[in-house]
Amino acid sequence: MILLTTLLLVASLKTSGGTEHEKFGFEFETLRPIKYKQIAALLNGIAARFEWEKIMEGDNIIGLKKGNRSISLEPGGQFELSGTPFKTLHQTCDELNSHLYQAKTVGEEMGIGFLGLGFQPKWKPQDIPRVPKVRYDIMQNYFNNNGLPQVEALLMTCSVQVNLDYSSEADMIKKMRTGLTLQPLAAAMFANSPFSGGIPSGYLSIRSYKVNQVDKRRTGMLPFVFYDTFGFEQYVDYALDVPMMFVYRENKYIDCGGMSFRDFMAGKLPAIPGKVPTLSDWENHLTTIFPEVRLKRYMEMRGADGGTSDMLCALPAFWVGLLYDEVSLHNALDMIVHWTPEERQNLRNMVPMTGLRTPFQGRLLRHVAEDVLQWAKVSLMLINDSQLFCRFHYLGCLELRQTSIYIVLQDGLDRRGLNESSFLDPLKDVVGTGLTPADRLLDMFHNTWGNSVDPVFRERCY
Repeated sequence: MILLTTLLLVASLKTSGGTEHEKFGFEFETLRPIKYKQIAALLNGIAARFEWEKIMEGDNIIGLKKGNRSISLEPGGQFELSGTPFKTLHQTCDELNSHLYQAKTVGEEMGIGFLGLGFQPKWKPQDIPRVPKVRYDIMQNYFNNNGLPQVEALLMTCSVQVNLDYSSEADMIKKMRTGLTLQPLAAAMFANSPFSGGIPSGYLSIRSYKVNQVDKRRTGMLPFVFYDTFGFEQYVDYALDVPMMFVYRENKYIDCGGMSFRDFMAGKLPAIPGKVPTLSDWENHLTTIFPEVRLKRYMEMRGADGGTSDMLCALPAFWVGLLYDEVSLHNALDMIVHWTPEERQNLRNMVPMTGLRTPFQGRLLRHVAEDVLQWAKVSLMLINDSQLFCRFHYLGCLELRQTSIYIVLQDGLDRRGLNESSFLDPLKDVVGTGLTPADRLLDMFHNTWGNSVDPVFRERCY
């Protein structure tokens, strides 16, 4: 019980997250995925030229770190930037562009490009190189041993994720419910993975479909979040019963064979009998849970495909605009309050195929997106002569509006005088036309690419 109390305290600490995004590396000449040997050379090159610290596992380089940011590798060699928690979206986007510049500078000298899609468009699982990380071997063995066809979700997907903070348990509950309910809407707007095996897959986001097939015990829309009893303790109870994959002891990953963290707390983990967990064990366990919104010391919005740099900047703008302003957040809560569990789940199931054309409550999801996008945009806009503006993001001012105290932020402008709502412009085009990035790729595939997927490596190369 002491550990459980500690876990709840860890969960309730107010922190800020950044943006995380993944991308595929490929050879310009062959369009094939890059091998680990090339990945290692790429990481070493970035470390040497741009002064990053190497992260090693044994003799293998598996990532880089600098300050609060890191570059890591997903199971299929997907290149991931985990960004710094910044005060403004301009800083977040600047960091993203700096990272892409560094990766491209070193990669192009090696004949390597980076692809901004949500799913590997051409190659099959057996063509994807494996990253030499023991934890990934254990994860793949777990899925294989449980008869779960998850290899494609591990090796062939790329997502973009936004990490958001909360000020209290009550604030977490509001954001968690809104984030979960509207995650399918984000998946629709950012749908960018229509191809598999070199042909159209039948989905606008096959990444979203594949992720939805992963172990149901650790994924999904988390219906209990909408119960009146929901809070930190209920989320901890859920996570305690999700089967464990591994534990890290003495610089080694140990396969846990699907035992629960609750067993671990009781000292009943067969792999290390009599041992009880540390907070580090808990944090590692949470990384093996993949719901649409993941709760840690911050919330991870996990529903969007990887995409172009402007869409990567649009995603944090969307969620920050929607969730960090009390007016927009309550507009969203008022809209979703009567959505049934069946409606939420059906929306999640349909969106990978039909995107913004998904029918919902007598209209198209596109029309729901118009309302939600407008709320996000208004909350990000700068003050004018008759308005005061308070932005509740990374600044600890979530309670200010409730006490009628307002502040004016002067750092919402970039060097050109543009406010943060400009980051939503790509979504304005998507929602206005109803055409997702995937729809546009499919149009090019059928009408200008001669039914070949190869041009997508040029079209979506950073």
